[in-house]
Amino acid sequence: MPARQYPTKEKPLWRPTHAQKEQSALWQFASQFCKQTGISLDDYDAIHAWSIAEPEEFYTSLWEFLGIIGEKGHCAYMPGSDLKSAHFYPGARLNYAENLLDNPDDSDAIIAHRDDGSRRSLTRRQLYDEVSRLVQALQHEGLSRGDRVVAVLTNDLEAIIAYLAVSAIGAVWSSCSPDFGPSAAGDRLCQVKPTILLANACYRYGDKDVDVNPTIKAIAENSQLKRIVIVGETFTQGLSEYPVIHWDDYLSPWQPAEITFTRLPYDAPLAILFSSGTTGKPKCIVHSAMGLLIQHKKEHVLHCDLKSGERFFYFTTCGWMMWNWQISGLASGATLVTYDGNPFHPAPDRLLQLIEGEKINVFGTSAKYISSCESADLTPVATHDFSSLRLVLSTGSPLLPANFEYIYKRWKENVHLASISGGTDICGCFLGGNPLLPVHSGELQSAFLGMDIDTLDDAGNSISGRPGELVCRNAHLSIPLGFLEDSDGSTFHDAYFQKFSDIWAHGDFVEKTPVGGYVIHGRSDTTLNPGGVRIGTAEIYRQVEHISEIEDSIVVGQDWKGDQRIILFVCLQDTVELDEKLIDRIKTAIRTDASPRHVPAKIIAVNELPRTRSGKISEIAVRNTIHGQAIKNTYALANPDCLAEYTNLRALQS
Repeated sequence: MPARQYPTKEKPLWRPTHAQKEQSALWQFASQFCKQTGISLDDYDAIHAWSIAEPEEFYTSLWEFLGIIGEKGHCAYMPGSDLKSAHFYPGARLNYAENLLDNPDDSDAIIAHRDDGSRRSLTRRQLYDEVSRLVQALQHEGLSRGDRVVAVLTNDLEAIIAYLAVSAIGAVWSSCSPDFGPSAAGDRLCQVKPTILLANACYRYGDKDVDVNPTIKAIAENSQLKRIVIVGETFTQGLSEYPVIHWDDYLSPWQPAEITFTRLPYDAPLAILFSSGTTGKPKCIVHSAMGLLIQHKKEHVLHCDLKSGERFFYFTTCGWMMWNWQISGLASGATLVTYDGNPFHPAPDRLLQLIEGEKINVFGTSAKYISSCESADLTPVATHDFSSLRLVLSTGSPLLPANFEYIYKRWKENVHLASISGGTDICGCFLGGNPLLPVHSGELQSAFLGMDIDTLDDAGNSISGRPGELVCRNAHLSIPLGFLEDSDGSTFHDAYFQKFSDIWAHGDFVEKTPVGGYVIHGRSDTTLNPGGVRIGTAEIYRQVEHISEIEDSIVVGQDWKGDQRIILFVCLQDTVELDEKLIDRIKTAIRTDASPRHVPAKIIAVNELPRTRSGKISEIAVRNTIHGQAIKNTYALANPDCLAEYTNLRALQS
């Protein structure tokens, strides 16, 4: 069967003006190279090719253009025998926090909101001073380079202060959001072998207070902690046997002072993030301070065109890589606007009010949030002042064409909408926005500079115009240092380099379009394969989203009689029943706009979809459940109890 094509619309949804392009940092960065070579600044493909072919020149230019604080060393790139052994800035030394806390003045650094309506803020000077106090407290505790600090914190001022203080002394950070229960948080953070734990004893989500003490105790009982620092409410139950102190008391002996930043080489870790854990115990992914700083600043400045003084928001928690990604925006001089809690509390337009009230310039969120806004019939173009908003970022799952159309019709017609894609594995992006290129419905605009992206078939051949495995052929700043407790590197190698020799295989099923954009079809480990034809789950979601009776859906493959058949589970709007008429409409829509191969063998109504704690639907959990296979770590799911609905379904036995 020929591959399903997603033709690019002749008319883009958005196109930058020539003045906008000339004023962008990406245009300015590429100007010198283009002047020397005669290549047009309108030829992004050629600029991207240069960033791949000339890594020494590119990474030298990147350091200098981005104004990185530190010693760059004698060269910017040293090739190795394979991707993992290449060296970036082998003689360089820097400190992550020093780059983010530069130029402490009276401009806003962070504006922190909660769903209870509270608002707190820090200027850049105040942020520097608070970080300096915590640095002194940690050093008094005996912490230094390489020690590990973990956190179970809400997305608030204290979390960012702590992250920067830990990085200032060269220690290593790892965090979860407090909605991770005792087992989920313990499975992650206890592997890190922490010295210090920072935690909220309780937190509020909407109208509900949630006790975090069981999680704190679970970590304390399985770690050798010098100190537990409690942030926020002092309400602690049964923690008296542990070395507990309140945040204010921990900092009270210390006055603001100049920080002596510990500058470290490229192989010094900054943060430990975790794989989802849906197929086993979460893997501890170790990320470099220098790699993340320069990678994030490249993405912010060149691909988001983030400017000093702009207000930069991302809806995230401390358990998602986008939290780390947003914080790096301080290095560009941006003001961070954060939010903790229910994004629809006390009203569905809570975050839209935030855009208007705080005059946010760059608003980041998930595809799920955008879809939920549409389901809630929110039309901010008629109700809110979005004059400040110039860029909307979306990640977490594929942003479908209908989501693109919704933003341009009902949010703002002249906004730059950028779907971005990368992941926890790299704590950065492979694909996403580009201020020099138009936006086409359903597409990510381009590969990012320095990332040699390709799509391969199972035999390792490059393909175009049909879906394939997303790979990166070259060494890049976001390759992790490795996995914790993986001394020979074999687990790390098997995770990313086993499928194709010496090529990073990311696990996404992606199609390159004729105009150089990309369409994400889903995770390759959940790709459907009926009759031997590979189908991305997003291809089905694209059709289902147009059916108003369906609130949400999840699609998986079921092994059946030596083959595989497609099963579609749907959550329906209130009062809607899944009758034969609706089933026929769903199948007809999929057959007409996708292909007969995409039509589900079964469509089943359910009440709830399983989601990871970062909000992504878990196709793997459903697939394993319907096959009677154990879910190795249900604690990775926010709502594991809903899987009971998928167990031993009679409809799947015929």
